[in-house]
Amino acid sequence: MGAGGREFHNFNVCFRNDKNCKVVAFTATQIPNIANRLYPPELSGTLYPKGIPIFPEDDLPRLIKKYKVNEVILAYSDISHEEVMHKASLALSFGCDFRLLGGNATMLKSRAPVISVCAVRTGCGKSKVTLEMAKILRELDKNVAIIRHPMPYGDLRKQICQRFEKIDDLKKQGCTIEEREEYEPLIQEGFVVFAGVDYKKILKAAEKEADVIVWDGGNNDLPFFKPALHIVLCDALRPGHELTYHPGETNLRMANLIAINKTNEKNKEDALKISRNAEVLNPRAQLLYLKSKITVDKPRLVKGKTVLVVEDGPSVTHGGLPFGAGYLAANKFGAKEIIDPKQWAGGEIRKAFDAYPHIKNVLPALGYGEKQIKELETLINAIPCQTVLAATPINLSSLIEINKPLARAGYEICNLKKPLTEALEGII
Repeated sequence: MGAGGREFHNFNVCFRNDKNCKVVAFTATQIPNIANRLYPPELSGTLYPKGIPIFPEDDLPRLIKKYKVNEVILAYSDISHEEVMHKASLALSFGCDFRLLGGNATMLKSRAPVISVCAVRTGCGKSKVTLEMAKILRELDKNVAIIRHPMPYGDLRKQICQRFEKIDDLKKQGCTIEEREEYEPLIQEGFVVFAGVDYKKILKAAEKEADVIVWDGGNNDLPFFKPALHIVLCDALRPGHELTYHPGETNLRMANLIAINKTNEKNKEDALKISRNAEVLNPRAQLLYLKSKITVDKPRLVKGKTVLVVEDGPSVTHGGLPFGAGYLAANKFGAKEIIDPKQWAGGEIRKAFDAYPHIKNVLPALGYGEKQIKELETLINAIPCQTVLAATPINLSSLIEINKPLARAGYEICNLKKPLTEALEGII
């Protein structure tokens, strides 16, 4: 059971060459348009010369019956502990075993030291920490390769082992908005990013270029490589989530450095609650409090204006945030009104709003394919606002034509360099 990434990795390292079992199917969820595909023979190996079919997760009961399944393996991230057990109960009700695979079975060992940046939930601020860590290592004269958690939503045959060095590489390889959000800021700073489907091949490719590898985690998933330093972010805006989401709690228990992000005076008690939970579950880990500063590149386009806020997609969908940096920036910089886009939404974006009713007056930057990107463009241009305030890390106007003024919101994590440098002592 997967969401377009972790399940493929688990299969590749644990089952692809195992003659003692037969993998009959993958299921897919969370991400639009990734079901009804095939895990191709180029990846499935000689035991599966026709590949392995991928079905919607809703088909699970039918698949268990059809294939007389003995075991169901959950292999995706950022779902509540309660939801994990609902899925387990479904499998158990059909007589199947239900299993989660741990790090001993799935973490590959690298010849180069691995610094992993992970989290307890989607949207905690991993990307900023990954970038800052890469900059620190470069200042230490290290050759750095960043390996990103998989987002293989296109042709899996073409995504076996991907290398991104220039912005043009993103277009050449048909990257979605979600991929661009992760890769583009790193590439712009001069770093090479690897990603794809087969992480044994990806690791070998990165090891040829790098003294140190930075693992840039996705959602709240575990690293695919055994880390020398495991950094885990928590979110002061979501206290308690570090105990109630899979596999975020596992990350918390494994961490060497626990960074509580988005702390300020208003949520000081929430940050302390997280720290108390962390000290109980992982007393050996170093604790770090981080403050995030909200920024806007063109404040004049926000102050006194009617604003449409476009947020980072995954953070406000399966990440569970009602809003992100864009909404906070619109309020901070004096927007007259933040427009609710729901009444204009149709197609896949309408489905996303229905699936995630917690989303407030913001538009997630959904773009998992050309159709969805076009829907996003049409919707933005149809909404009667004076300014579009985009809080996605990429320049939206480079992908879609926007018929109104565009401002960009973001955030900076303050005073990050010193604690990250200290955390590297004895490792690099």
